[in-house]
Amino acid sequence: MRDRRASVVPLFALSIVPLTGLVGAAVDYSRAASARSAMQSALDSTVLALSKDKDALASGAIAAQANVLFNAMFDRPDVQNVALTTSYTNSKGSTLVVSGTGTVKTTFITLMGFSELPVAGSATAVWGNTRLRVALVLDNTGSMASSGKMDALKTASKNLITQLEGAAKDPEDVYVAIVPYSKDVNVKTGETIPTWVDFSIWDTLNGTCTKTSYTTKATCTGNGGKWTPKSHSAWNGCVMDRDQNWDVLVTAPEASVAFPAEQYGYCTTAMLPLTNNWTALRAKIDAMTPNGSTNNTIGLVWGWQALTQGAPLNPPAKSADYEYQDVIVLLTDGLNTQNRWNGNGSSQSTAVDARTEKACVNVKAAKITLYTVLVMEGNASLLQTCASDSSRYFYLTAANQLVTTFDAIGTQLTKLRLSK
Repeated sequence: MRDRRASVVPLFALSIVPLTGLVGAAVDYSRAASARSAMQSALDSTVLALSKDKDALASGAIAAQANVLFNAMFDRPDVQNVALTTSYTNSKGSTLVVSGTGTVKTTFITLMGFSELPVAGSATAVWGNTRLRVALVLDNTGSMASSGKMDALKTASKNLITQLEGAAKDPEDVYVAIVPYSKDVNVKTGETIPTWVDFSIWDTLNGTCTKTSYTTKATCTGNGGKWTPKSHSAWNGCVMDRDQNWDVLVTAPEASVAFPAEQYGYCTTAMLPLTNNWTALRAKIDAMTPNGSTNNTIGLVWGWQALTQGAPLNPPAKSADYEYQDVIVLLTDGLNTQNRWNGNGSSQSTAVDARTEKACVNVKAAKITLYTVLVMEGNASLLQTCASDSSRYFYLTAANQLVTTFDAIGTQLTKLRLSK
């Protein structure tokens, strides 16, 4: 004992017990950590599977079904006293929480007073906190007929519709509107003529004169003829921009701010207001035909109208139990060339650009998320500034990029509605 050269032996003898205890503790804690990881994985899978089980959620059989799902996935006989608790609320969306507890018997640290170690985990699924209202504002002008753009747009749009349909756990979760546009927008969705359409200009340009060589009211009456307007049933459904500044706002229509009818020769297929009829949405996309000149302003404003409560389109009412995300996706392949007042239909009009810029500002001020997609050519700076932010502006150099771009937008939109 007095020989210093042998001092390591008593030190080793004194330290062997705590060293053995530390190694044993590491083993016990490692087993507990492994069990905890397996439990968390099983809880994650359980809550995701249970969130899709509408019958269990509706009937209140959540706890029983949670146990069935969890036990099928959690195969750890070393974990004892396993217990699950569940919590489900559906105010302002749905929240499902599944928590689990258990214990693992120790082997080494029992001598230190720990006969077992606790194991616990929790998983949460949240869905439906946000309901989506999406307006697809789609350029149907003549230039979309080139380079396969219209075919690519139809494919991309229907893929997006499929993504949005899949994001809806309940029918009211997602509504979509389709707004095809050129210089005008077609708002005649049936035989009934909306009361908010103003025919005062249309009546002066569509009719017959007792002096058959004259085709407008002004030239007819100016030359001694009598003018008889056509029946409004002959109207093809197109409306042009409202008087400024109503043209960049969604003020409810009345006598002074009605929508002026126009018998535009390149009237698009009629728009489809917000709906969750997925078959009708796909059919509307298939019906689109490219023709006419470009007025991005009117397309954007009617996309905004589709999302606005009340007249003219009266979308489905919003429930106080949910939050809502209003979204416009504006796609165009060209420059603004013509609106009610300016442009020749073939070259860029800065005056029309100015109206689009004002509409963009107003849409974003209304807290609407605005995506812009520019295909191959057009006013890039205008469309980039128009978007809610840089991540929501897309510039495409080829038509075939439309499919992947709309897929990316669809992924972003579903993330707005779903989280976990």
